[in-house]
Order: sequence, then C-alpha cells, then structure tokens
Amino acid sequence: MRRRVYAPLALALTLSLGTAGCTLSAEVATQKDYEPSDGVGALMGELAIRNVLLISNGDGAANLVMTVVNSGAEDVSLSVQYGDGASRTTGVVDITAVPPRNRIGDDDGTSIVIESDEVAPGGLFPVYFQYGDVPGELLFVPVLDGSLPEYELFVP
Repeated sequence: MRRRVYAPLALALTLSLGTAGCTLSAEVATQKDYEPSDGVGALMGELAIRNVLLISNGDGAANLVMTVVNSGAEDVSLSVQYGDGASRTTGVVDITAVPPRNRIGDDDGTSIVIESDEVAPGGLFPVYFQYGDVPGELLFVPVLDGSLPEYELFVP
C-alpha cells in the first residue's frame, strides 16, 4: 500500500528535478552588466563615461567620441591619456556639472584626435581616463571606421 502512495510522489519529484535541473545553476542573463552599444564605458566617482569609441580615417588618425555624464555639483576636468612611455599624450576636457550631458568628439571645441600607427580599424587602443583624486580607468577602446552612416560624420 505504501508503494502506491510514494511511487507517484517519487516519480513527480524526479520529473520536476529532471526538467528544471538545468536552470537551477544557470546564470540569469538579464542581470549581467554589458555595454549596449559599440563602445565601452566606465564609472569613475561622479563621472559616467559612456560609449567610448575611436573613429579612424584609416591613415593613423582617429577621433575620440564619447559621452560623459557628471552627476556631481561641480565642473571637473577629465584627463585623457594615450600612447606609451615618453610619447604619452594628455588631452583635457572640461565636463560641466548636472544637468547637461557632454558629448565629446562631435564638434571642434571638444574633439581629441589621436594620431598613432597603432590606431587601426578593427582593433583596440588603450586610453586612460582620470580626474581629480578619483582613481583612473584604463579602457581598451574599439577602433571603428566611418563606413557606417552613424559614424561617418566623426571621421577626422
């Protein structure tokens, strides 16, 4: 008599574990952080650096394009470094405080053009960002060309 009671329960438990067992240890993909665009980003103190790209002309020059959001109450100067050793170059961009977003690279006033033989479309180029006392971030920035219509206006 006991077998008749426990056999269906054991079968139901086995079936439920068998069908749901794969998802018990699976990561939930919607909870992973990712960059939803072509560029990369970082959070540094009160600055959010978003969608950092280099748009290259194919001849060793590339325009640094990014959006920087300052959630602080004061304007800051963001230092951008690239290159290596003695040939390291530093550019400074002034980032205003809330509420405006600062789009870098789409006009002559804030453009940083990087000239290097290592800037080739399809590659990654190291760029270091830092401001104030906040620890800096080294980002490996993707290098794209102007073949896509949304990027053709950013080619230097």
